[in-house]
Amino acid sequence: MFGEYGVYVRGTLIALVCDDRLFLKATDAVADVCRSYERAPPYPGAKPAIVVPEEDWSDGVLMRRLAALNAAALAKAKPLPKKAAKRSVAKPAKRVKPK
Repeated sequence: MFGEYGVYVRGTLIALVCDDRLFLKATDAVADVCRSYERAPPYPGAKPAIVVPEEDWSDGVLMRRLAALNAAALAKAKPLPKKAAKRSVAKPAKRVKPK
């Protein structure tokens, strides 16, 4: 997929770490807190994400707040529809030999 690291909270992907940079998924809740942060795609073809500056990584209060905000916002998002189950091909009926 992206070849780097994913950051999950209770099974929800909230951020990526690519090329030693932390990319938060861009949700409205996090965007309000991180207005001055750079936006960039974590890998070619990806949607732009919020880049958290390395000097903020050691701020535990801020990082917990961003993680909680993103996890809550993404948990409310509609889940993707499940792929249609593969249809099993019915086996041909057994032939009964006449007596």
